[in-house]
Amino acid sequence: MRIGELAARSGVSVRSVRYYEQQGLLTSTRSAGGQRHYVPGAVDRVVLIQRLLAAGLTSRTIAEVLPCVDSPSAQNADAAFARMTGERDRLTGHIADLVRTRDALDELIAVNSAYRASLRAVASERVAGERDGKRRQAPVA
Repeated sequence: MRIGELAARSGVSVRSVRYYEQQGLLTSTRSAGGQRHYVPGAVDRVVLIQRLLAAGLTSRTIAEVLPCVDSPSAQNADAAFARMTGERDRLTGHIADLVRTRDALDELIAVNSAYRASLRAVASERVAGERDGKRRQAPVA
């Protein structure tokens, strides 16, 4: 099948298919005219690549994991498992960093909120004082 058909059948852009091939995640043959041709199983391959990308894996990591699919063996499965759990640990670390960052931002928001409340209180007291001051002034005769 040609690149446009592969893209349409797998739900990605033609540009994505070219990128996957450039990264070594997908292979094709070329016609005499230079057009790419893919085997029918390429649709499943692109769908798998999309799932791996959606799981947060980089194209480099995907290239390291794909031997488990291309050449199934206990060794390749173990290597893919180790690589994926390492990526999960990396993501867990990023999530922990993001939570700490969010907590620090929440503290700053609380400080800002208290400061804004104090400014409103001062402004209210000033307005109330001005009103009281006007009531106490004696009429000018």
